[in-house]
Amino acid sequence: MSAPPSGISTPIQSRDDLLYAIEKGNKPEEDWLIGTEHEKFGFSLRDHRPIAFDEPDAEQGGVRDLLQGLALSYGWTPLLEGENVIALTKDGANISLEPGGQFELSGAPLENLHQTCSEVHTHLHEVETIARPLNIGMLGIGTQPLWTRDELPWMPKGRYRIMGAYMEKKGNLGLDMMKGSATIQVNLDFSSEANMVQKLRVSLALQPIATAIFANSPFSAGALNGYQSYRAAIWQDTDPDRTGGLDFAFEDGMGFERYVDYALDVPMYFLYRDGAYVDATGLSFRDFMDRKLPLRPGEMPMKTDWDDHLTTLFPDVRLKSFLEMRGADGGPWRNICALPAFWVGLLYDSGALDAAWDIVRHWTAEDRRLLALNTPKQGLRGEVAGRSVLEIAREVTSLAYGGLKNRARAGKVTADETEYLEPVREWLAAGRSPADRLIDRFQNEWGGDIHKVFAEEAY
Repeated sequence: MSAPPSGISTPIQSRDDLLYAIEKGNKPEEDWLIGTEHEKFGFSLRDHRPIAFDEPDAEQGGVRDLLQGLALSYGWTPLLEGENVIALTKDGANISLEPGGQFELSGAPLENLHQTCSEVHTHLHEVETIARPLNIGMLGIGTQPLWTRDELPWMPKGRYRIMGAYMEKKGNLGLDMMKGSATIQVNLDFSSEANMVQKLRVSLALQPIATAIFANSPFSAGALNGYQSYRAAIWQDTDPDRTGGLDFAFEDGMGFERYVDYALDVPMYFLYRDGAYVDATGLSFRDFMDRKLPLRPGEMPMKTDWDDHLTTLFPDVRLKSFLEMRGADGGPWRNICALPAFWVGLLYDSGALDAAWDIVRHWTAEDRRLLALNTPKQGLRGEVAGRSVLEIAREVTSLAYGGLKNRARAGKVTADETEYLEPVREWLAAGRSPADRLIDRFQNEWGGDIHKVFAEEAY
């Protein structure tokens, strides 16, 4: 999640400013970039418990130590909230903290997947170099596999205090989402309003397919939980006002304005004023635009307020000045490279995009609803519109593979980016998700010992 706003902002003068914040993302195809984000769980190498921001034990480093070590050793610039380092920035990339201490890299916008995977490799090397002497490890998985949400620490960010209190009023699992889930996502560009709409519709429809492909969260409280992607199930019981599949995106007239109208009516969380977050939960940004916000009567919102508000919407695909694919569980290094490969291959090649739309265009709202509802448990074994999820997953992955070939972005030793999609092709050929692999290992070679996951699935 985002760091506090910085720099000078200006008041929003009209609704056109809200539209421009999204429309400015229009770019010619030759300027399209790839931004990859991933989250991971920090844990103590000594007993596998989650690490706090500040650890009382001198032999156990905390989150603050890790952030400060990265800043001192690798030239990251610290971002402060009060006296606490809560994020780092360098060369267009950011390292930030999720509510329960999940460590997130929001990568720089890059031209190809070779650069993306190099960025991830460099980041994980830096983190391990600083973390290991602090007795900190990092785990790539979709949900916290052992500790309950009450056992997970809170990070000292003001927005999380406000969001956490509000989450408890809206769903049963919002705090589990905040403190105990981790994801991989990719942010991609569009060239026009029509191009955005096509990409949004395809990615919304296929997001549960991506969830099934990358499912990697079958554990809770040290045992199997019956899910392929428990992270996806958590999102379904978080906050119905701001999550889900955006049925309106498939209606006639969909465009930038329709998304702005949706965003205006999603209840607010907070405002950032004078270096602190102010509770605005449940209030309306539409009233704010009319200078009728009870919290700040007569005040016009700032552009940073709108940017902040857009980050508090959590649909399966989020629109800002780019599109964010939000359906995949956290996972190991190869998953972090494979997830953007999947979506880049589908959405950045016009032939693959059109073919993917042909697959999903006849799905009804009820088809999409049932697919999203059933995927957390059924994963690749589910069905939609009379077809198996596994069959569709194989078909769209083949389209993505062809799209990457057509892009022909060469690496140092390869002619294109298809190498990063190979893990997906391998496990789909076997009909098994990453979660299936974890379940098999837990039941067999691990002998039901969940602590093995901290050794064998750590970075």
